[in-house]
Amino acid sequence: MLINLYVQDAIKGNNVAHSNSSCREIWTEYHEMGWAGIKAVADFKVYTAGSLLDLLHFVAPKMMQRGSAHHSYGIADDLDDPKYMHYKYWSNPLETKLPNAPDMEIYSLYGVGIPTERAYVYKLSPHAECYIPFQIDTSANGGNEESCLRGGVYLVNGDETVPVLSAGYMCAKGWRGKTRFNPSGMKTYVREYDHAPPANLLEGRGTQSGAHVDIMGNFALIEDIIRVAAGATGEDIGSDHAYTDIFKWSERINLRL
Repeated sequence: MLINLYVQDAIKGNNVAHSNSSCREIWTEYHEMGWAGIKAVADFKVYTAGSLLDLLHFVAPKMMQRGSAHHSYGIADDLDDPKYMHYKYWSNPLETKLPNAPDMEIYSLYGVGIPTERAYVYKLSPHAECYIPFQIDTSANGGNEESCLRGGVYLVNGDETVPVLSAGYMCAKGWRGKTRFNPSGMKTYVREYDHAPPANLLEGRGTQSGAHVDIMGNFALIEDIIRVAAGATGEDIGSDHAYTDIFKWSERINLRL
């Protein structure tokens, strides 16, 4: 993808920053791209989850090389391949499978009801050498109050940090029933907690909060955790409880299970 946009001297020639620049105390990899490389990135226009990784490898190859040694971001073709025994795959549910434990239950507990960042509109920055050449285009808006595009940021339902689809997909579909990611068919449950901000200062961070961290003080979440820890099953606590269309959205994802 990006390799097709690569031009001669895009990395080492026509550098963004020069040796006599006043901001040489901090040197980042984008300084080595050159304006030709920066323009190539901008000309590609639209980046999906797949092509975004190509972008990051292009913009910051050294950083991505270090990251790739400890984390992986792909989708496994064959989960029985011995390479997936390496620890770098364990944090990716699409490159590892659940243990053979049919009596185990897995719960996805997360907050909803708060606008959460999912995608961005970037533009080339006109600033001088010391500034990062890509910035969020804050002038980009959807045109009406109901639009999910505001100030260059696409917002979706979530807990203010993680979108609903990221939080709930595996328990809603990826691990639901017997799949190649859940070979023993252990039961999975989705429990969503609709956000309600604190009514007064005495509530602290909120007893009904669905925010990413503050949810730890959510009384409904705490009750569910205590009941499960005391021996209740997913069916005992009410099975799935969703405020969003997580199950409908999950069905739209075309992934071999």
